[in-house]
Amino acid sequence: MEYRPGGALIVVDVQNDFADPAGSLYVTGGETVVPFVNTEIQAATKAGSFVVYTQDWHPPATPHFAKDGGVWPVHCVAGTWGAGLHPDLLVAGPLLRKGTGGEDGYSGFAVRNPVSGAETSTGLALLLEERGVTSVVVVGLATDYCVKATALDAAAGGLATTVLADGIRPVNLAPGDGARAVAEMVAAGVTIR
Repeated sequence: MEYRPGGALIVVDVQNDFADPAGSLYVTGGETVVPFVNTEIQAATKAGSFVVYTQDWHPPATPHFAKDGGVWPVHCVAGTWGAGLHPDLLVAGPLLRKGTGGEDGYSGFAVRNPVSGAETSTGLALLLEERGVTSVVVVGLATDYCVKATALDAAAGGLATTVLADGIRPVNLAPGDGARAVAEMVAAGVTIR
């Protein structure tokens, strides 16, 4: 991938609960994206692109979790090992935490109240706008949820959006979810490289 000023790399949720086999919502092969993502971070920073990270950061109880009526096992609880970024991940930019109030934090751009459906901005769009960003590259976890939601919102916001296939892995809650997510992103104008 060629990076440049006016571009951004969005690193989505490369956290212990997703990227470590001991994590509570381990994404199969999640740890294998870390070296690839680090190479992209180095290339982006060298070229003057903006690098930004998203991080799930949930309270201990939220309607997002199965124990509280949601779909997911408890994961990425604020301040825990599971919520931490993978220890091998290079950090070269700001971090945006999502789901801090118990919302569904799929997209890096907005969180959604799981009860009312109301959406609230995370501030990512403003960060990108302030830096004159017109194109983004998205990597991270997981393909079929947070990567997809972030890429779709980026494209819907008018940003030229590329997802790097070597830098993502799916949860595949249902078989084929990852492939369906890629097809949905392509249909929305996202480039998969």
